[in-house]
Amino acid sequence: MTSRIYVAIDTPDLEVAKALASKVHSHVGGIKLGLEFFSANGRAGVREMAHIGLPIFLDLKLHDIPNTVGKAIQALRPLNPAILTVHAAGGRSMMEDAKAAAPTGTKVVAVTVLTSLDGADLAAAGVTGSPHDQVERLTRSAMEAGLDGVVCSGEEVAAAKAIWPKGFFVVPGVRPADGLAGDQKRVVTPRVALDRGASVLVIGRPITQAADPDVAARAIGATL
Repeated sequence: MTSRIYVAIDTPDLEVAKALASKVHSHVGGIKLGLEFFSANGRAGVREMAHIGLPIFLDLKLHDIPNTVGKAIQALRPLNPAILTVHAAGGRSMMEDAKAAAPTGTKVVAVTVLTSLDGADLAAAGVTGSPHDQVERLTRSAMEAGLDGVVCSGEEVAAAKAIWPKGFFVVPGVRPADGLAGDQKRVVTPRVALDRGASVLVIGRPITQAADPDVAARAIGATL
């Protein structure tokens, strides 16, 4: 069975990224590349990472007017990412254009509430209700826009799945029971996230900053 762990490789250094991905290649299901990596290495860097042979989750969290996001995704089409993110807060039209522009087979998922935010952060931004409330609102919006799923924390994934039984749910901010939360505020263990409905897990530092990333990936995988 293919692992449902996507390892988050958050570094601007292409050689470091390639080395990490090669170490964990046999025990993860894909590679997540975000803004830090993409800003340093662009499409050429993503192609280099694709040569390792794992699916690519391109986590750029696009958020702009519909036309701009659609054209940005058209520019990314040659990369054929397995998963691509946009911000649900960009609105229904933006999400519709994003899905229309994406390659066939790419899952376009909408970021709901970042796992680094809590209720106080949302209130400071003028968002009413709890993170749970906001995730539910944005999950409905993404579903109505025709996307494939959403990104949400393990604390909200069960509620999102109840709204969207056939959705695809990406859960970041996942930490082993003995792991440090770091800059994440809403975290759960990998097993709990899957039990609540996660489709894939995004795990970074517990693997990439371990003394032996491959051993760490195997150990986390053994709990699933």
